[in-house]
Amino acid sequence: MKIGFIGCGKMGQAILEGILSSGAHRKEDVIISAKTESTLTTIKNKYHVFVTQDNTQVGREADLLFLAIKPELHQQVIEEIRDFVKTSAIVITMAAGINIEFVEKAFNKETKIFRTMPNTPSLVREGTTAVCYNDLVSKEDCKRVENLLSSIGRVEFIPEFLMDSIPSISGSSPAYVYMMIEALADGGVKQGIPREQAYRLAASSVLGAAKMVLETMEHPGALKDQVCTPGGATIEAVAELEKTGFRSSILSAMEKCTEKVKKLSR
Repeated sequence: MKIGFIGCGKMGQAILEGILSSGAHRKEDVIISAKTESTLTTIKNKYHVFVTQDNTQVGREADLLFLAIKPELHQQVIEEIRDFVKTSAIVITMAAGINIEFVEKAFNKETKIFRTMPNTPSLVREGTTAVCYNDLVSKEDCKRVENLLSSIGRVEFIPEFLMDSIPSISGSSPAYVYMMIEALADGGVKQGIPREQAYRLAASSVLGAAKMVLETMEHPGALKDQVCTPGGATIEAVAELEKTGFRSSILSAMEKCTEKVKKLSR
């Protein structure tokens, strides 16, 4: 199976690295196109895969084609490659606001399409990728794509009407978490903990808490209660977070994020 990438920025490279590291596909199975020679040189030197500036060559050869490009480039690129893409090929998009109907209309022929939304922790193979697909996709196609994307983290299949909500909960949410880690570290520094150590303590605590949720599958509220001893320091901190609107701030941020994604979709 030939895997093609049109565009290969940070997210595309994260997927590429995961695919190659999994051992399921050889470097010879990959073909990549990008606009600039400098990008192609970097990718070729790092991953030793075939590169080209010809998008149509990638479209012609790929059995599974990632469109790792900016939202505003999709119409132009699809019009460029649509006459070359195999009828059996699987096309995977990964940009916010690009829905399946848009891609179908742009190809103007029957095409197997997956719409995905990965996130930046994919760069360290701890990503979460939300996935939906059109009616032409088979169970075997789903398994093939799931196996590929699971090389960079978790894969969640959802109906497309929920895809505009995904950036707020998994696509953009790492930014909220980074802000929380930074704030925790600032608090540690204020109390005398060295900066680098404060970042490590904060980040590892967030990582551990997330693993507790995923591995125990206990309700986050129950896990929170386990940390809060009666009359203790943690419940004092939790009460202060409630007083200052910690939860409502997150909910408001998510709503704003989703509003923006829906505007992009329109």
